[in-house]
Amino acid sequence: MKALIFDQPNKPVVADIQMPTIGDNEVMVRSRRVGICHSDYELLSGNYIIPISYPVTPGHEWVGEVVEVGRNVKGLRPGDRVVGECVIRTPERIHHFGFSMDGANREFFAARPEWLHKLPDGVDDAKGALIEPFTCGYYAVLRHGRVDASQTVVVSGGGTIGLVSAAAAIGMGAQVIVVDPVPLRRQIAMKLGAVGTVDPAAGNAVEAVTEMTRGGADLVIEAAGHPASLANVFDYARPEGFVSMVGISIGQKIPVELGKIQIKDLTVRGCIGSPGVWPAAIRFLERTGIDLSPIQTHSFALDDAIEAFSLGKDPSKAVKITLEIA
Repeated sequence: MKALIFDQPNKPVVADIQMPTIGDNEVMVRSRRVGICHSDYELLSGNYIIPISYPVTPGHEWVGEVVEVGRNVKGLRPGDRVVGECVIRTPERIHHFGFSMDGANREFFAARPEWLHKLPDGVDDAKGALIEPFTCGYYAVLRHGRVDASQTVVVSGGGTIGLVSAAAAIGMGAQVIVVDPVPLRRQIAMKLGAVGTVDPAAGNAVEAVTEMTRGGADLVIEAAGHPASLANVFDYARPEGFVSMVGISIGQKIPVELGKIQIKDLTVRGCIGSPGVWPAAIRFLERTGIDLSPIQTHSFALDDAIEAFSLGKDPSKAVKITLEIA
């Protein structure tokens, strides 16, 4: 079977590998669609946030189909469509699927049922491949305690996590404004249902946001991890507002006026991943019918994975690229 392998840093290859087998407590999954994440580029460069050994098969945003179950497995059967969590526990350690252990960018792989969630019929494969990042955006909104139609949310950063955060807040009824310098991302935000966007390169983003929100946002989601975004998030929020920090900026040091937290009486919370929200996020997508398809800008076959990764380096041309495995 075929797989995308990062043989060593900066050396991706599509190769034939041995078909896996499953144990009594495992299931065999056929990969169907796998998204390319910004973290995959960090993995490829050799600079991921946890220690990694090479070679490794990436792929932690995926949807697949169960094709075989071990004799001790309950609750899953061949034909079930499933998605899987990124941070998983094995008897030996906590793993990051697609990083510290091989991921879904291969035709078949073995998994344990406790990592998996069945997809309802109302959530198609395209949306299923976005569930992993969507759970992160959904969790970023929930860190505030949920929003409603009375509230305004500003999302700073219109990459995948910013856009799915916006989609989650829109699905809860909030008015959403997205701040991002890339025209493609701002266009997608409007297709998702944002009420407006701001180009921070065009002038004073804080002034624009303050005017559009009539004094500041109830919730600001920092989803860029970029110094310019991090420097402005406290200014985007209204007095007694909330800030949810989801953009990864580990190792960066930037000047920020922390006194604004006190002056404006802000509640600031960091969040990473999506612990405990997967079943709720899947039900949310099914019941709201939110259309995430504008986020998926390109699709490639597994054979063309290296070309796909090359395209994904240019944020002006692509947002979410998906590999179609089967």
